[in-house]
Formats: sequence, structure tokens, C-alpha cells
Amino acid sequence: MRLYYAPRTISIAVVIALEEAGLPYDPVQVDFQSGEQTSETYLAINPKGRVPALQVSDGTVLTETGALLEYIATQAPEAGLVPDDPIKAAQMRSVMYYLAATMHVNHAHKMRGHRWADQQSSFDDMTAKVPQTMTASARYFTENCLQGDYVLGDAFSIADPHAYMICSWLDGDGVDLGNFPGIQAYLARMNERASVQSAIAQGML
Repeated sequence: MRLYYAPRTISIAVVIALEEAGLPYDPVQVDFQSGEQTSETYLAINPKGRVPALQVSDGTVLTETGALLEYIATQAPEAGLVPDDPIKAAQMRSVMYYLAATMHVNHAHKMRGHRWADQQSSFDDMTAKVPQTMTASARYFTENCLQGDYVLGDAFSIADPHAYMICSWLDGDGVDLGNFPGIQAYLARMNERASVQSAIAQGML
């Protein structure tokens, strides 16, 4: 498999999942600073101009973080990255959908205002709102998503790489992590995992 990624973006959740699953992959960095994601070459791979994109063995390119995480789990069922219990699996996915549809969008308002507006004043207003919306998201995550050491309590799942990456942005988004000791402990716990250490060693985090 070939994974197109950019450092410190949500695409690193896929790296962590691949490492947890023990699956071989070829990482290809997309240079956001030079605008490589909007080049004709990359748009031919992922017309959305975003990461992650995962090219699998038959040449098919998969996109969207949640879909890639689910695919990885199916390729390594022995890793137990999705719970067998349908209720727990649904709870896991509900967290992932919240992360993708709400918390990630809140974060994107800081630097990606052009997706929703055209005026600089609108961009400035969205950026100014980010500490408030991300603090609210951190509170929701703490009170309703983090059920123990991991999203599902004692069991690590594909929700955790997703949550880890988004929670790693909180400090930079103006959230006072001192108010969220549960998230601080969660980040520290995740940082100790071999999968995250591998991403760090590769300069992805």
C-alpha cells in the first residue's frame, strides 16, 4: 500500500493505524507548503486535493480518514481494531463521525476559512472563534467520548488514532489543556505506544 500524507495532519492517524495493524506501507509525503496537494499530479491521485489517500494493491485509491481506518481494520482482523460487539462498534463510529464532522471542522476554521467564505473579515472572525469551539469540543470529547484509557475504555480501537491527532491540535488552537487533564493523560498515553513512536521517528509528528 502507498499512503499519501502530510506531517501533523489527520493523515497521520492512518499511519498510526497501519503501524498498529502491522501492515507494510510506502509513505509518500505531500508538500503542503509548496502547494503540491493542488498540483495536477496529486489531483490525479486525489481530486479533493487533500490527505490522506491510500493506494491499495490493485491500484484503487481510497480517501477519507474514517474509511481508510476501517479498511485497515479489515485487513488485519487479528489486531482487534474494531470491537466485535455491535453496540461498542457503533459507539466507536459515533465518536469518529463527531471528530470528522464537528471537531475537525472547528479546527479547520482557523486556517481554511476560504472553504466557507471570501472576505478577510470572515476569515478573521472564524479564526477568532476557534478557541471557543475547540474548547467546547474538548469538553464534549472528555465527557462523552473518552470512556477510560482509550475511547472505548480499556480497548484500543481505530477511533484512537483519529482522536489522538485531533486532540494533538488543541493546544495550538488556543485550548487551555490545563482544564482537561483527561486529554493530557490520553495524549501522554498515546505517545507511549510504539505506533506513535514510529510516526515520531519518521518525522511525521
